[in-house]
This record gives sequence, C-alpha cells and structure tokens, in this order.
Amino acid sequence: MSTYRTMSIGSITYDLFIPLSEDHVESDKITLTLGSKHRIKDMVQTPGGGGANTATGMSKLGCSAAVAGVLGCDQWGETVIQELSEVGVGTDSITRIEDEITSFSIILTSPTGRRTILHDPGTNAHFHDVTFDKQAASEVDWVMLSRIAESACVIQDDLIEIFQEPTAPKLTWNPGGCQLEAGISAPNHLSLLQHTTVLMLNREEAMQFSQTESLEHALKSLIELGPEIVCITDGINGSYSSDGVQLLHCTSTNDLTVVETTGAGDAYTSAITWALIQGKSLPQAMQAGTINAASVLGHVGAQAGLLSTQDIETQLDHTPPTVSEATF
Repeated sequence: MSTYRTMSIGSITYDLFIPLSEDHVESDKITLTLGSKHRIKDMVQTPGGGGANTATGMSKLGCSAAVAGVLGCDQWGETVIQELSEVGVGTDSITRIEDEITSFSIILTSPTGRRTILHDPGTNAHFHDVTFDKQAASEVDWVMLSRIAESACVIQDDLIEIFQEPTAPKLTWNPGGCQLEAGISAPNHLSLLQHTTVLMLNREEAMQFSQTESLEHALKSLIELGPEIVCITDGINGSYSSDGVQLLHCTSTNDLTVVETTGAGDAYTSAITWALIQGKSLPQAMQAGTINAASVLGHVGAQAGLLSTQDIETQLDHTPPTVSEATF
C-alpha cells in the first residue's frame, strides 16, 4: 500500500517563544517596566501555525504530508522551509512573496504554561485563491483545513468544488477566525460541513460556531449538519465526540504536565485523523489525539512534542486514556 497523502491548508508562521520568570507575571498580567532590560534564557524558535503544525504532525505519523500556505522571501521564510523539509513535510504548495514579511509570533510564556501571543499575520494575509494550489489539494487522500485569514476564505469555493468530485479527498476541518464569526449559517460553511469527515473545535469555538450556549447542544447540533464525526476538546476536562450514534467522553492523560499550551489542539487534530486513516475506532482515535496533545503540552512550542506512530501505538496498548459514554 502506498503512503497515505495529506495536505494541510492554513497559516504558516515563524514562532519565537520567550520564557518569563515568576517575577514578570502578576495575576493575569505580564509586568515589564518600560526602559528596563531583562535577560532571558531557553528561548525557542520553531515553525508554527495550524497548517505547519498539522502537516508536521501527519509527517511524524508516517503520512506523505504537504502544506499549502504563504511565506515571504525573507530569512524567516527560508528557515521555515528548511525546518519543514527536515521533518519530511512537502513544501511545493507554499507560495513565496517578494518584499513581504513572513508571518511571525512572539509568544511570552509563564512558568505555569500560560501565554501571551504577539502576532503579525504577515504573508498569511496573502493566502487566497490565486496563491492556493487547488490542483495539488485535489490529488491527496485527506485535506486538513485549519484557521485561515479572512482574505483566505475565498478559497472555500475551490474547496467545495474539490469535495464535490467522486474521488474527493476526506476533510478534517478546524474552523477559526472569520469562519467562527460567520458561524454555521454561512452558505459555504453548510456545504463544507456536508463534506467534512472530522470537525475539530475547542469548547469556546464550538459554541461560537454553532451559535449555542452549551457544549452538549453544540455537539448535537453540529453533527446534524453533516460531518461524520464532531470532536470538541475541553482542556483538562478531556474531549467529547459524536458520530451521530455514539456520544463519547475521553479523559485527559494521567499525570498531565503542562509546560506550554501552543499547538495542543493541532496535535490532537493530527492524531485523531491519523487514527481514523489507520481504521481505528472513534474511541481509539480520541485516545490517540489525547496522547499526542498531552505530549505537546509537555514541551515548549507546537511541534517539539509531536509523537511518532510507534510512540502512540505503545501508549494505546499500555496506558490509554479512558473513553466512556458522555454525560453532561
């Protein structure tokens, strides 16, 4: 059997993680005095963004993974291309733009794992139908669509055309930004939902997107719109999922250590998709997602903790999180 082909569509960024000491954090605020100078250590630089994160996750899980997005022809863009290539992610569908700055984030992290993100969308704002590699996306086995800039929402028409074909790829969709604001009533969203295999959201996103006021109502209303599976993550409370027949809850992993939270949702998304590709059941897929997300939470950055197939299989065999019928 040939290697399963996936394409991640979404933001690609250059992330700079700066750890802060307890002296710099007061309640819910970061306190840095203007005019002062602070020494930092253990700074981490890494590719980020939903597109890059899920592509890296799928590559580490043995898929032939590619990513579609936009980078600048600058030093940051070169670094991102190089590091994605080193982990086996195909970069041919990335558009490079002259005289534009690659999207970047400065992420200030506290000792408790909480964060503040300073973000410049940069070249991600230039992702639209002209820079989207529609042909390449139509030729893969599974598309993973994550948060995109408002200007990129025009590619949804192209995606709907792709998914209407008899040989269309499957779709994992994690709506964000303007998609969440438009909600389920947007015509393109109703069409995409009917072609979605896995709809991934966190608790707050799910209620905003579904325009409901509880996780339970969000889960039930979203599954009625056409996705084969709806999965909602809820932090330390675990995750909830439904395939229209089962309504399931998966606990968090035991002894969860949170170093930094960036990319945990993308890690879950990659692993649940991989598990379904492997023919695993929905409970096993939720367990795989939870295991991968927990590993990322134990590292700085969205990609350092991403697990391999063997890593996840071992934990599934020995210490999987508990899955049971959901109760609200």
